[in-house]
Amino acid sequence: MDAQEVEDKLTCAICLEVYRDPATLPCGHNFCGACIRDWGRSEKACPECREPFPDGAPLRRNMALSGVIEVLRAAPGPGPAPGPRPPAPAARCPRHGRPLELFCRTEGRCVCSACTVRECRLHERALLDAERREREAQLRAMLEVTQQQTTQAESQLQELQQRSSQIQRSACTLASVVSGKFSCLLQALEMRQAVALKDIEVAKTQALTQALDEEQRLQGRLEALARHDRRIRDLLEQLDDRTFLQESQLLAPLGPPGPLTPPQWDEDQQLGGLKELLSQLSGLLLDKGGHPRVLAEAADLGHVDYRNLTFDPDSANHYLHLSRQDQQVKHHRKPRGPAGPDSFQLWQVQCAQSFQAGRHYWEVRTSNHSVTLGVTYPELMRHKLGPQTDNIGRGSSSWGLCIQEDGAQAWHNGEAQRLPGVSGKLLGVDLDLASGCLTFYSLDPETQPLHTFHAVFTRPLYPVFWLLEGRTLTLCHRPEAKLPPGLQEDASGLS
Repeated sequence: MDAQEVEDKLTCAICLEVYRDPATLPCGHNFCGACIRDWGRSEKACPECREPFPDGAPLRRNMALSGVIEVLRAAPGPGPAPGPRPPAPAARCPRHGRPLELFCRTEGRCVCSACTVRECRLHERALLDAERREREAQLRAMLEVTQQQTTQAESQLQELQQRSSQIQRSACTLASVVSGKFSCLLQALEMRQAVALKDIEVAKTQALTQALDEEQRLQGRLEALARHDRRIRDLLEQLDDRTFLQESQLLAPLGPPGPLTPPQWDEDQQLGGLKELLSQLSGLLLDKGGHPRVLAEAADLGHVDYRNLTFDPDSANHYLHLSRQDQQVKHHRKPRGPAGPDSFQLWQVQCAQSFQAGRHYWEVRTSNHSVTLGVTYPELMRHKLGPQTDNIGRGSSSWGLCIQEDGAQAWHNGEAQRLPGVSGKLLGVDLDLASGCLTFYSLDPETQPLHTFHAVFTRPLYPVFWLLEGRTLTLCHRPEAKLPPGLQEDASGLS
């Protein structure tokens, strides 16, 4: 047996090279260890005899065959050598021993000239080179399609990953919004619970006081009737006629007791406002405006009542000077006079108008930064507490937006949320009492929502302002704007 025949016997049927680390299948055929492992990832049958081999079948190294290959590689002269081997000789037909020059398309196999005369005489045939070129063209077309599909799949994967990131960010934002809404809801419920329990206690006290008064009246009536009854019985036991007649004519009958006045207690009346309140709270929770609602045109709110506001002179700090019919306020170094009993000790002033229902919008023009605008319940303290220069948003009864040189801050209940910087020249305030939303806008150079507070407002809200020395605030008026309902004749305020 010559060297070429030995090399053919030691050739792997998968890579067509001399065995490297040969391994034996259960059927007895040998292959390169790496080749048969790679083959086993997709096929579970022997490449030569097609005998199945179980998944995970152990592949043992053929030690005898490995030893033969090592001896042949070490021997001098021609023989199998490591590295790329020369092209293999033309394969021959296993049936006729002739070169495989044709391809039978009907049976899908390579055949020799004798096969075409005998077994494949009526089959569709082609030269090997022609069939290969055709198959290569098909594979190149398939490769192009595969590359296009790969590009499309990569694009879709990138789109999916971006969408997943968006979902994750949206879910985080939504969770934060929902947590905020529930926190606000719990706070509103606790506050409303205290108010409702207080109202019930007051109504109970009034009803029990009425019942006690009526009880005391009836007890007095019973005592008078008992005395009258004893007097009558004493007269009936009187034996002296003269005494009986004289005293009986002096005894006058008692008048009727009068109707019973029941105490005023109505459970339906006590619970009447809670149903509407709970409906508002549900709307607050389900409101889709988790982010500040962007108004299409803050300067033209046809569906919102624009309010022409005025400052309340009695509330103004004595360093704040009002002008333009109480529509403008400026902070001067010199006081305009002694402080009034109702004026703020801080550099603050509130409006004469207040709102308890509906939706209202107003605008403010400022000369510079370092101003605060907000809304407050009537009980906002007028005197200074602590080092703060203003108290808007420092407690639970007010909400404020502080415009500073390097940014803005939204204040409520003593907590601040930092916001990006804005020009602060023209600002808008949208107060929606029905849905419990207070939104601040920057209107210059373009409409930009700044922050939205969510709350259940239970008492009248007054617009309130703070301004640093040298600053000026102007309440913007519109000729067509109306005062709140019921205030067309009296612009001094709502209560």
